[in-house]
Amino acid sequence: MGAVRHYRLLQLLLLAAAVWGPCLSAGPRSPQRRWPVPYRRFDYRPKPDPYCQARYTFCPSGSAIPVMKEEDIIEVYRLQAPVWEFKYGDLLGHLKIMHDAVGFKSSLTGKNYTMEWYELFQLGNCTFPHLRPGMDAPFWCNQGAACFYEGIDDAHWKENGTLVLVTTISGTMFNEMAKWVRHDNETGIYYETWTVQASPDKQSVVWFDAYECSKFILRTYQKLADLGAVFKKIQTNYTSIILFSGEPVYLGNETSIFGPQGNKTLAAAIRDFYYPFKPHRTVREFFVDLLKIIDRVILNHQFYLFYNLEYWFLPMKFPYLKIIYEEVPLPTGSKTSFGV
Repeated sequence: MGAVRHYRLLQLLLLAAAVWGPCLSAGPRSPQRRWPVPYRRFDYRPKPDPYCQARYTFCPSGSAIPVMKEEDIIEVYRLQAPVWEFKYGDLLGHLKIMHDAVGFKSSLTGKNYTMEWYELFQLGNCTFPHLRPGMDAPFWCNQGAACFYEGIDDAHWKENGTLVLVTTISGTMFNEMAKWVRHDNETGIYYETWTVQASPDKQSVVWFDAYECSKFILRTYQKLADLGAVFKKIQTNYTSIILFSGEPVYLGNETSIFGPQGNKTLAAAIRDFYYPFKPHRTVREFFVDLLKIIDRVILNHQFYLFYNLEYWFLPMKFPYLKIIYEEVPLPTGSKTSFGV
C-alpha cells in the first residue's frame, strides 16, 4: 500500500491551534545540551524507499540550474503564495500559512526561473510516520529537496501572494549560488515541520529549528548577500508552525528504542502516540482520533518528536501550538559586491 497521507487531519490540527485552552504542564528535564539542537547534515542523499509514494509528483517540470554568463544581470524576486493554493485557493492564506520560493530573470536571455524547496512526499509524510504491519519502528517517508525549473507562474504568485523584486545580481554571483544550492541540497535531506520553543516570547529558548521551504529561501538570500548582493529595504514575513514545550528529553534512536535490546515500554508509547495520525477512512474515525490527539497533547502534555533520526519527548505547555507569520529582515552582505 502506498504512502499517500492524511492532509485533513494535519490541516484541522493547525486550524484548532487557536482554540486549545490553557493547562498546567510538567515534565522531566534532560542534561544540559546545546539549544537549538543542530540540524544534522549528511554526506549524500539516499534513494527513497519504494513504499513512499506522493499524491502529487515532486518537481514535475524540474531542470538543471543553467550556467549564466558572467556579465549577465539577473533580477531576483521574492515569491510567496498560500500553501496548497492549487487545491484550496486562498483558504490557508487567511491563516498566513504560506509557501516561499525565489525567482530569477536573466537580462541577456529574458528567461525566467523559479527555485523552491519542498517535501518529496507531501507535508503529512514529513510530519508523521506510518505504522506498517510487521515493523516495530515507525516508518518515515521524509525527504525534502530543491526544485529548479524554467518560468515564473505570475498568476500563482501574484493572485494571493507576493512577487516582488528584492535584489539584482551578476551571472558570476548566480553561478556561485548554484554551486552552493547543489551542496546544500545533497547534505540537508530531511524536512522538519516543527519549530519547538519554550514560550511565545521572542526571546524564548528555541529547542529545535524547522527545516522547510522558508528556511531554504532565507539561506539562499544569505548566500547571495555573502556574495555581495544588496537587498531592497522591504518587509518580508514568513510562516512558522511552533510547538511549545518545556525542556525536551532525549530518548534515543530507532535501534536503541525499537531494536532487540530496546525499551519495549517506550517503543509502545511512541507507536501509541503516532497511531491516531494514520490515514482515515471515515469521518467518524477521523474525529475519534482527533480527540485522542487533543487528549495526549493538551491534557497529558505529551508529544514525541522525531528529529535528526532520533526521538525526543516534549513536555507540552500552553499555548501548545501556534502558527505565526513574522518578519525576518532581508540580509546584509559580508563581502564586496561583484560589480552589479
